[in-house]
Amino acid sequence: MSQEAAEEADRRGGTGRSAVPLDEVDRRILDELTRDGRLSIRTLAERVHVSRTNAYARVERLLRDGVITGFAARVAPEAAGLGTSAYIALTIRQNTWREVSAELARVRYVEHVALLSGEHDVLALVRAPDNATLRDVVLDRVQRIAGVLATRSWLVFEEYDGARSPWE
Repeated sequence: MSQEAAEEADRRGGTGRSAVPLDEVDRRILDELTRDGRLSIRTLAERVHVSRTNAYARVERLLRDGVITGFAARVAPEAAGLGTSAYIALTIRQNTWREVSAELARVRYVEHVALLSGEHDVLALVRAPDNATLRDVVLDRVQRIAGVLATRSWLVFEEYDGARSPWE
């Protein structure tokens, strides 16, 4: 998570806040856009059986309300030269989340960061070109961040996205 995204989440009340309920058309729009974010409004409207004006207004509302946070290409890490992935659990000093997350946002190859409850405080997904680079990220960058007390790593051997959209 970038520092800007973390700050925006803080301004909106963070994760776990009550969301505005989505109706069936909103969920169908989200399902279609998660399958293909490049859909035209015309095609989207046809697929969810609403007018183009209605589809456009709904997408604009979903963007404005922060339900849709952007559109991006899905990249296959291995095909893009990032053949080594690992989850890194961090134990951090109490009350250092903001500083640690700001530093993690600047570490190359850190793709995702989450603040957790439980045994570990933070979980980061790192995608690197090789094991040597992964080692450098963990030992030379992450473990040197002020506030990081310990790390634990799990290599990813295989992964896949869920087959079903939660918006169906």
